[in-house]
Amino acid sequence: MDKAIITSFMIIASVVCAMLVFNAVYPALIRSSDAMVSMKGRVDDRLKSQIEIIHATGKSTDSDVSVWVKNIGSLRIGAVESCDVFFGQEGEFVRVPYGSGGPPHWEYTLENDTDWNPSATVKILIRYGVVSPDPGRHFLKVTTPNGVSDEYYFSIE
Repeated sequence: MDKAIITSFMIIASVVCAMLVFNAVYPALIRSSDAMVSMKGRVDDRLKSQIEIIHATGKSTDSDVSVWVKNIGSLRIGAVESCDVFFGQEGEFVRVPYGSGGPPHWEYTLENDTDWNPSATVKILIRYGVVSPDPGRHFLKVTTPNGVSDEYYFSIE
């Protein structure tokens, strides 16, 4: 009889321990699974998003620099104004803010679509105001909100 009672207590204790372990481990597994699914979605977006700086031009006598950037990926790129634009002479470039703030700043227009869909081109205008960019070799980098970027070197005369 003693063995039956002890065996019953051991079975009950084992079931309780198994439930405690399950309740502790299962939520962690679900959270890590959700994180992996979310990460897969972000990686998938980055792989399907690509841009290419087609051309950039400017003159030291002008106060604007024109840049054309094409969406060569398979996804629409939203929030163009959230892109980061880095521009300046080689080794001295800075992040140029979007909008109508103090110079320099950048603005954009969509050239051949109403959104930045695949195969659409955005014209970025970097405005210097009364100051003109210095002549020489310049660096330009455009980064989309999801981290896809392209770099371009060109000369301003």
